[in-house]
Amino acid sequence: MSIPAPEGLADRLAAIPLGTSTGQAHARRYTATRSVFNEGRSTKLVAEALDGSDYISLNYYDLARGARLAPCEMPAAKVIAFVLAYKPDT
Repeated sequence: MSIPAPEGLADRLAAIPLGTSTGQAHARRYTATRSVFNEGRSTKLVAEALDGSDYISLNYYDLARGARLAPCEMPAAKVIAFVLAYKPDT
């Protein structure tokens, strides 16, 4: 099930490098993989804590009727908090 994407989520999601990156969120280190499809209109993000303690998976869709977020079998609040907090290594 998808929900309307919160304001600013698209920009934060786009700030995560394409392909695989490492970074941190909520005092944990993660490996994150961001892929784009459909000429940039849909995004897939999968992240896993390096210590194996957490997993994030979501799809984001930029639709004509508005942006939609589809968490994969986890609460929307969890994936939103991750995207807003994730800071890739530089």
